[in-house]
Amino acid sequence: MKKTIAMLTAATLALSLAACGAAPSSSSSGSSAAADTAATADSASADGYRIAIVQQLDHASLDEIRTAIEAELDAKAAELGISIEYKDFNGQNDATTLNQIGTQVVSDGYDAIIPIASLAAQCMTTAAAETETPVIYAAISDPEAADLTGIDYVTGTSDALDTKFILDMMFAADPDIQTVGLLYSNSETNSEKPIADAKAYLDEKGVAYVEATGNTNDEVLSAAANLADQADAVFTPTDNVVMAAAAAVSETLTNAGVPYYTGADSFVTAGALATCGVNYTDLGTKTADMALDVLQTGTVPEYHVMEGGIITVNTETAATLGIGPSVFADLGGTLKEVVTAAE
Repeated sequence: MKKTIAMLTAATLALSLAACGAAPSSSSSGSSAAADTAATADSASADGYRIAIVQQLDHASLDEIRTAIEAELDAKAAELGISIEYKDFNGQNDATTLNQIGTQVVSDGYDAIIPIASLAAQCMTTAAAETETPVIYAAISDPEAADLTGIDYVTGTSDALDTKFILDMMFAADPDIQTVGLLYSNSETNSEKPIADAKAYLDEKGVAYVEATGNTNDEVLSAAANLADQADAVFTPTDNVVMAAAAAVSETLTNAGVPYYTGADSFVTAGALATCGVNYTDLGTKTADMALDVLQTGTVPEYHVMEGGIITVNTETAATLGIGPSVFADLGGTLKEVVTAAE
């Protein structure tokens, strides 16, 4: 099997497109689109498949998903006795670069595109609108809010967050919390619903909250420093922008004695206190399986919501804050203890 890895940046790509948005639903009927996809699948299967994997940016969770996708594609190629060629692209969290990547992978005739994270998925969906190249996204917390539903050639996996459960973790560790900090990027689609859910739940409980946002590392770190002086605990959803600065944010909050609860275990291995969410290796594996099913059957199913319930606690951070991981045991779920990963 041939594996090719490349990183495309704005400097090396010739075409610059407008910032991406989601494509409209296909004008083709479902049966016609499915038939076209099936014909493409039959043609491609004779020589195997070519798949573009487009990662929005580098960070631990997205890296874990990409690694799992590739491992599953390798395993399925061996199991089925077919050739699966895949190439990795990285948009470095830049819409222009992602649009350029989308233009190239469609032009190059890839059989399917697997974008990882919301901005990458939106850009690939737009790029594939004319050809209806199947797009099977990974790790979209709210596909509807990201305008990735109702499109004939688009499906994937969702890491939808149980925000109420994570806030309940906060109150299990400290029932006397007076103010919760909400740290997120207002450009990150994945954060929209969890932040709205958090506000509604805190309003219901009569607990105050303060918001702080950032769209660059420096802005995120400044926002975290402000929350360290104002909040008794801080929550960040599965926010890719904040994740890029997770280690520094975690250190800032922990040094201030403020527990940091997050939407993904990659934050916790970067130093945050705890989360409850999905297993991203399982999510990557499921995404790869869905992509192959689409290519082999020509059928594009509804997106799949991954099962969560994994409570991940950083024992080093917990010890610094004087919080025992067992405090979360009565909430249900599966408890997983980790330490901060070496940089």
